[in-house]
Amino acid sequence: MGAYSIAEAKAQLSEILKKVEAGEEVTITRRGQPIASIRPVKPRPTAIDWAEIARLRKALPKSRLSAAKLIREMRDAGF
Repeated sequence: MGAYSIAEAKAQLSEILKKVEAGEEVTITRRGQPIASIRPVKPRPTAIDWAEIARLRKALPKSRLSAAKLIREMRDAGF
């Protein structure tokens, strides 16, 4: 994990971002005190797991109302 002052971070932002893309966490400091961390974002899944979605839908309880009636009730209740 690297640490950079604000001035260093401004001057070396591209290099810092390359390190973060490579998986490193970087800390930004002000007067030697950490004020921010930059870390890689977790990658999003690229494929939709339709089988998992179908399993979750089957596990949900059946609704007593149609979607249209539910929306009307919510609207009338002030949601």
